[in-house]
Amino acid sequence: MFKIAFHPIYVHPLPEGHRFPMEKYDLLPRQLQHEGTADPDDFFAPNLIDLKWLEGIHSDEYVKKLQQLKLSRSEERQTGFPVTKELVEREFRIVEGTRLCTEYALRDGVAFNSAGGTHHAFRDRGEGFCLLNDQAVAANYLLRTGKANSILIVDLDVHQGNGTAAIFEQEANVFTFSVHGEHNYPLRKEKSSRDVGLPDGISTADYLETVEFHLNDILNDFHPDFVFYQCGVDIIETDKLGRLNVSISGCRRRDELVLSRFKDLSIPVVCTMGGGYSKEIRHIVEAHANTYRVAKSLYF
Repeated sequence: MFKIAFHPIYVHPLPEGHRFPMEKYDLLPRQLQHEGTADPDDFFAPNLIDLKWLEGIHSDEYVKKLQQLKLSRSEERQTGFPVTKELVEREFRIVEGTRLCTEYALRDGVAFNSAGGTHHAFRDRGEGFCLLNDQAVAANYLLRTGKANSILIVDLDVHQGNGTAAIFEQEANVFTFSVHGEHNYPLRKEKSSRDVGLPDGISTADYLETVEFHLNDILNDFHPDFVFYQCGVDIIETDKLGRLNVSISGCRRRDELVLSRFKDLSIPVVCTMGGGYSKEIRHIVEAHANTYRVAKSLYF
């Protein structure tokens, strides 16, 4: 059955005019249960991450800053959030959610974090709505415990996974693959194992062809035994920040392409939510829900 890490919506209101759609974290699990894609027993609420799993990914100094709420105003602005005790605690739970999902994926083939995908967090700082890098921490957990030896991170959010790329730039056992808007945030890109920058307005057909070509090419030479899939839906044509022209059905075909490939190879996958900023929340929820629907049809 599905195992999905669930995180209650952030309890403190964000500043007026804030663009981050927090309500999707509440609406998506409700939609999945309403339509029967997931059952209530599929969801679990993570505890706080054990700090030992952050070692080697985030600096001790940065972690202490977060715990003590001592980020400078400049550091806080980079995150995009007003950093509070509740938000920091939520981030520690998100990271633990992705770590626990690795255990469920090893058992079931796939698992989901209904938040996660905080790929803009670096070793010593947060950026772009990300404080801690959940995929990096979970990958480090797998390597340190010997549960995986070769990890592929497939990041198909419209924004480059710059924090993830920087963290693993010198790690031969982790291959970071990012397909993103070339002219989108972040302005300064980091160096992934493979970066594919897309032009604004790319069509559904060209997008899917690009993803499939590079994924196949990578798997010719790199043979992972575990995959993290950053399945952001900010690639769709209605997204306010994405600037691509991919349809919602095209986004679903992307998920089918990625998940079916690793299902056929019997490689466990952890999916993390990533971005989605369409004006209509129903477009965001529908696109995210498609990823779960695809996984259910393939795995369960």
